Amino acid sequence: MFLLVSLAVGALLGDAFIHLIPEAFETSSNPLTVSLLVIAGLVVFFILEKFMHWHHHGDDTQEQDIHPVGKLVLLSDGVHNFIDGIIIGISFLVSVPLGIATTLAVILHEIPQEIGDFAVLLHAGYTRKRALWLNFLSALTAVLGTLVAFMLGEAGESFTNWVLPIAAGGFIYIAVADLIPELHKTKKINHSFFQLLALILGVVLMVGLVFLE
Repeated sequence: MFLLVSLAVGALLGDAFIHLIPEAFETSSNPLTVSLLVIAGLVVFFILEKFMHWHHHGDDTQEQDIHPVGKLVLLSDGVHNFIDGIIIGISFLVSVPLGIATTLAVILHEIPQEIGDFAVLLHAGYTRKRALWLNFLSALTAVLGTLVAFMLGEAGESFTNWVLPIAAGGFIYIAVADLIPELHKTKKINHSFFQLLALILGVVLMVGLVFLE
């Protein structure tokens, strides 16, 4: 799992700094606006993560208070996946290589998150079968988000100029504030070495996609 998280960190940072931010600067006439939107992305994802982690306050509650926590996780995860879908769709509208890079980065960071959500749902009292099914339904909101982005089409060009830097800020936040602290929990030198290799591999994958453009 720690290798997958490391790979996700590299992919997220690589997509943000190598694809999304340069593309945002290229399509915008105001660099200051792009910079502020990147910061806005950090703030938006900070707020979203705060909302998603409210369930931690219920860890010590009684059993009857646990089940609503599962519903909260499903709701917040559905919103998060919908946003991811919009980001993916907008990226494909800009260019296919950018869409591929963004999709890869999203998938790599979503896998550990979905596994974590599955564990929370089990803790909330759901059966394995029901937890898997509800997690799957929550993930489908990403498809809905992508369809919404595609429906915007050319009319969404100005929308794209806003979404790309915000998405970049969000990816940076996820990598730095959420995933990297998880990597620091590993103290073994050999694990840390492979973490570094996986992180670099994630960046290299994003660099490689540049040559497809």
